[in-house]
Amino acid sequence: MSSFYSFGDLYIGQTETLSRTITDADVTIHAAVSLDTNPVHLDEEVDRRSHFGARVAHGMLSAGPISALLGARLPGPGTIYVSQSLTFHAPVRIGQTATAMVRITDLNLLQKSATLRTTCMVKENVVIDGEACLLVPSRR
Repeated sequence: MSSFYSFGDLYIGQTETLSRTITDADVTIHAAVSLDTNPVHLDEEVDRRSHFGARVAHGMLSAGPISALLGARLPGPGTIYVSQSLTFHAPVRIGQTATAMVRITDLNLLQKSATLRTTCMVKENVVIDGEACLLVPSRR
């Protein structure tokens, strides 16, 4: 179920998480939609010889749950992305479950904006981290 937070409902330290297991179909569909057909995501033979030694999900596919959290849960519907930084620390392999977490680190009352730390983990390992800045509706 979606949350419906207005700017006044938010507080520093507020968090939300979302998990998703990456499937072969996810990778194939993402390749088609994004036009990123790099063989490291799609060709098992190429992947065995790659730096990773096996197929890996697209980085932006792995980061997708972060966007889902921001747009559907915290802050939620009506939120406008202003910026997002991402650092990729490790790949997400097909079959692995990635858990995204967002945590509010700053609120700007004048701009009605929020800054959030964004993290994606596989088990206890951070695979992606970064920061997002968003505009948040004042009233719902």
